[in-house]
Amino acid sequence: MQVDLNQKIYVAGHRGMVGSAIVRNLQSKGYQNIVMRAHAELDLTNQAQVHAFFESEKPAQVYLAAAKVGGIHANNTYPAEFIYQNLMMEANVIHQAFEAGVKKLLFLGSSCIYPKLAPQPMREDVLLTGKLEETNEPYAIAKITGIKWCESYNRQYGLSHEIDYRSVMPTNLYGSGDNYHPENSHVIPALIRRFHEAKLANAPEVIIWGTGTPRREFLYVDDMAAASVFVMDLEKATYDQHTEPMQSHINVGFGSDVTIAELARSIAKATGYQGQIVFDPSKPDGAPRKWMDSSRLNKLGWRATIGLEHGLKLAYQDCVWRHNVAPY
Repeated sequence: MQVDLNQKIYVAGHRGMVGSAIVRNLQSKGYQNIVMRAHAELDLTNQAQVHAFFESEKPAQVYLAAAKVGGIHANNTYPAEFIYQNLMMEANVIHQAFEAGVKKLLFLGSSCIYPKLAPQPMREDVLLTGKLEETNEPYAIAKITGIKWCESYNRQYGLSHEIDYRSVMPTNLYGSGDNYHPENSHVIPALIRRFHEAKLANAPEVIIWGTGTPRREFLYVDDMAAASVFVMDLEKATYDQHTEPMQSHINVGFGSDVTIAELARSIAKATGYQGQIVFDPSKPDGAPRKWMDSSRLNKLGWRATIGLEHGLKLAYQDCVWRHNVAPY
C-alpha cells in the first residue's frame, strides 16, 4: 500500500505516554504533517472547541490516544471524573471527526474492558460476557463505549461516507513519558518511584499493595505505538477479514505475563534497590489475572519486540533523566 507521508494526521493526547510514542513512531516513518494540541489549546471535553478544531484542521487521520488514566487508587477515588472525562473526549472527537469528513480513526482502549474473571488469555470475543473489575469499572465502561462508537459509525456510515474507524486494546503499558505520581500512577511507574526513593533513602524495605500473586502482562509503550500505526495502515480488506462489524477491536499484548511479586523483583533489580520487598494483603489486588490473547494481531504480522527486563531499564533511565534523579 502506498503511504502519503504528507497527509495531515491528528494525534489526540500527544503529550501523554502513548500519544507521544505514536508521534515518535510517525516521525520515524517520515510523516511530515502531524497536528498536535495541548489541553490548554484544546479541551477535548468541550464540544464547541472540538468542533471548531476539526472544522479548521480537517485531518485525514486521527489517533485518539487522549484519556484520563490512573491506577487502582485513582480509579477508586475519582470514578465520576474517569467516566465523565473519557466519555466526553471520545464522543466529541469521534463525532466531530466524522462531521469534518475524517475517513480513518484509531481509538485506543484498555485491557480493563474485559470481565474480571475472563478466561485467560483474554480473547476479543469475551467482551461484554461478564462483570467488570470493580475498581476501574467507570473507566472500562468509557472504553467499551469508545469501541462501540467506532463500530456504530462504521455500520451506519462506512459505505455511504467511506469511513474506517478502528480500535486497539493494549495490555498494561509502561515506558517513556509515564506518570510517576505517588498515588495516581499505574503499577510499574509507581514501583519504579518507590524503589528509587527507597534506594536513595537506604530504606530497609518497600511495602507493596496486595498479595503479589496477581498476574499481569506489560507492553513497552513504543511497541504499542508501533502496533497502533501498523493497525491504522492495514488495508481495509485485510482488517475486515480479521475482525467483525460488532467485534472489530484488536488486542495488543506482549505475549506473556508475570506475577506482581516477579515484577517487583525485576524493578528492584532495574533500580538497584537491595532491601526487602514486603506485600500488604490488606490492600486490593484487582483482577487475579490480565493476559491478552494477541493472536489476531500476530496473524496480521505484528509482534512485540521489547522484553520486560530491557523495557524496565529503559523506563528507569527515562524516569531519572526526565525528573533529575527524583522521579516525580
